[in-house]
Amino acid sequence: MKESFLHFLWQDMLFNKQDMRVATGEKIEIINPGQHNFDAGPDFFNAKIKIGGILWIGNVEIHVRASDWKRHVHHDDKAYDNVVLHVVLEADAEAFRSNGQPIPVFVMTFDAALNERYEALLAAPTPVPCAPHLKNIQPIEVSQFLSRLLVERLEKKSGDIRQTLAATGNEWNAAFYQLLFRTFGFSVNGAAFERLAKAVPHAVVGKHRHSVLQLEALLFGQAGMLQDTAKDDYQAALQKEYRFLQEKFRLTPLEPHLWRFLRLRPSNFPTVRLAQLAQLLHQAPPLVELMEAWNGRAAAAICTLFDVQASEYWDTHFTFGKPSPAQPKKLGATSIHTLMINLVIPYLFTYAQQHGYDGLQDTALDLLEQFPPETNHITACWEQAGIKAHNAFYSQALLQLQTAYCDRRRCLHCRIGAGIISTKWSVRGSQNV
Repeated sequence: MKESFLHFLWQDMLFNKQDMRVATGEKIEIINPGQHNFDAGPDFFNAKIKIGGILWIGNVEIHVRASDWKRHVHHDDKAYDNVVLHVVLEADAEAFRSNGQPIPVFVMTFDAALNERYEALLAAPTPVPCAPHLKNIQPIEVSQFLSRLLVERLEKKSGDIRQTLAATGNEWNAAFYQLLFRTFGFSVNGAAFERLAKAVPHAVVGKHRHSVLQLEALLFGQAGMLQDTAKDDYQAALQKEYRFLQEKFRLTPLEPHLWRFLRLRPSNFPTVRLAQLAQLLHQAPPLVELMEAWNGRAAAAICTLFDVQASEYWDTHFTFGKPSPAQPKKLGATSIHTLMINLVIPYLFTYAQQHGYDGLQDTALDLLEQFPPETNHITACWEQAGIKAHNAFYSQALLQLQTAYCDRRRCLHCRIGAGIISTKWSVRGSQNV
């Protein structure tokens, strides 16, 4: 038996409530189970409990066995002196405060089917452990929970953005610059692009953003891709420009082995992505200048900022010195949507939070509804289970549900899982949210 499961039973008051008594025989009534504490200290704060007709307001500690109180050394810890009730499954010992006063012990009993349903979810072999039960859940319940999960995911991303912001001395444009590089590498080269952002200072890029050639020289040079003998005039021109900039700013390039080409489609090669990034840095104004103007703007209008195409050389190349059939290297719609969903919208959400712009925060949420959903193994699993994401708002929420709850089997903390365990859902036909 896990204590976390006992916490769940206590918080939702799913225990047997008939003729409840403490170990010494007095009747007990749970008026309020208290606030769940996930940090150090007693498990629940500010509970309201009547014992023998006397109202007690204080904390509650929960253990499988009453003897765990002493085993966890709570009897010597003054932080537990405000505990007014010790809830256990087995009363095999008494519990005392640090001053020697006894604490009432309540043996909690419950329907064994609750634990059986919980254990079944934990043991489910599928990525979506609750899949067989989803047909019994009201679609509005799922929709409301996914809305909460979407905000939870944005809050998590906001935390990462604030860390980057703090590292740049609260310079919003500099922070966005670093995050842009990280996201532009997508999944395969994300780490290398993040290192490149630190190797190419934001201030240096700002001084040379008027020239695509200089931006390309900075990016390719610092990426370690200009160290070999030039294969053509274009690469030679970049090398010449880079040598000047390297000397001027005392730059140290990255090791070229950091970049991954294997099993990538040529259009996703880091060489192509760097050329596209140079164009974006050249033509897009500093993002923060546009933040407040975005309130209420459609997603399509914002996406135009990322509608970039690599310089002419890359029309016929994927790598240096190897001509290929002519194909303009535009940043595709899928890539733009990825940048919007994983960078721009979380950044807009964080900026609005930090500055108290509620309308702009709503804009960030509304924008997600204007983008198509991501298609990956997670959204495919949920669609197979009966929940289809119709836009990025819901696909992002499902990603949060899968990674933060299902993969970690945190069913007790999931609104869907908790409802299945407690059988609160009314039976309903199959759904499609």
